Amino acid sequence: MKEINNLSRRRMLVSTGGAMALAGLGGMGSVSAQSAVPAAAAAKPKALPGYAAWKDIDSMIVHSANTIETRRAAFGSSVITPTNRLFVRNNVAPPSEDIVKDPDSWKLEVGGVVKPRTFTVAELKTLGLQAVTIVLQCSGNGRAWFPSKPSGTQWTVGAAGCVTFTGVPVAALLEAVGGMADGMVYMTGTGGEEIPAGLDPNTVMVERSVPISAVKDAILAWEINGEALPLAHGGPLRMIVPGYTGVNNVKYIKQLAFTKEQSPANIQQTGYRFAPLGAKGATTQASIWEMPPKSWINLPSDESKPIPAGQVQISGVAMGGMSAAKSIEVSVNGGKDWQKAEFIGPDLGPYAWREFVLSAKLDAGKHQLASRTTNEAGQSQPEERLENNRGYLNNSWRDHMVTITVA
Repeated sequence: MKEINNLSRRRMLVSTGGAMALAGLGGMGSVSAQSAVPAAAAAKPKALPGYAAWKDIDSMIVHSANTIETRRAAFGSSVITPTNRLFVRNNVAPPSEDIVKDPDSWKLEVGGVVKPRTFTVAELKTLGLQAVTIVLQCSGNGRAWFPSKPSGTQWTVGAAGCVTFTGVPVAALLEAVGGMADGMVYMTGTGGEEIPAGLDPNTVMVERSVPISAVKDAILAWEINGEALPLAHGGPLRMIVPGYTGVNNVKYIKQLAFTKEQSPANIQQTGYRFAPLGAKGATTQASIWEMPPKSWINLPSDESKPIPAGQVQISGVAMGGMSAAKSIEVSVNGGKDWQKAEFIGPDLGPYAWREFVLSAKLDAGKHQLASRTTNEAGQSQPEERLENNRGYLNNSWRDHMVTITVA
């Protein structure tokens, strides 16, 4: 896939020391995590929207009715993100909650196959069952640290979580419909959001295409963390594409098609593209699909709350993107020196994140804590972000660094 390869080459420039070659893309200077946190995070808390009223408000930052972030210290240390603390991101307002009252009756139209047909969720449940633990992460997670101030929600680290989805493998569905039709290149999911009358559907429709290679691990999920999939997270049925950013995991999916071309919807054609600073999204630019390796420290992370000098347990999460996180390092002096940290807790597969810890003795004063990970494919988390017009795919370890006070 040309788009993936082009973006991977750019990332390799950064991870192998070629970041300076990209400096002309628009001020790659780094800022500390605390100094870049948007004012919205510290302003008077907003109320949770009705469809997400069951969330733990003390663990969340409500940016808007469609963008709700997990607080950095609220992830916990047990790998799985509790569903009531998991972030929420909708590109448009969600449909009526009526669609999750009888989830088994939800219908999915399947096309681009030998025997096209429509399935209810109840029928999908007879075809197979698979559970997969993944990092679900918004494409713009970490946008708050881009000095260009791109438009969109100013996420820090909380537009991500590690959760287990359960459903039917797309491969099993394909077997039931006789396989794909010849010549198909993409798997395209269409969301069930309501489209106002009189509007061109392509302007608002959430329809995303991903390379056909994603079929291998993709599932159609009706369950999250052992519970029925709620509306806030795409219930009654969601397309799950492990390793891909959140927008590609289409919510309330009503149509799954195997296609020769990418979706004509704006969200595919011009949205979620790796556009240079000052440029608009276009089909000539790489689509935001695969996630790169990334890590950050969750505890301690609050500069306003001094911690006692002595032995400190520095912990966080590391993900490998399209392959498992293989190693993790931590620096307590802003990246001047690095120490190998230890993965803890269960390994839930290549698409899940790993909890890590470094036990370090810290003297009184200010300390800059950073982490960086390397995945099984040999890709390392870079120091600098890759500048782009919308602030996508920020995995800079320096941006995610925290400053703490030791008393």
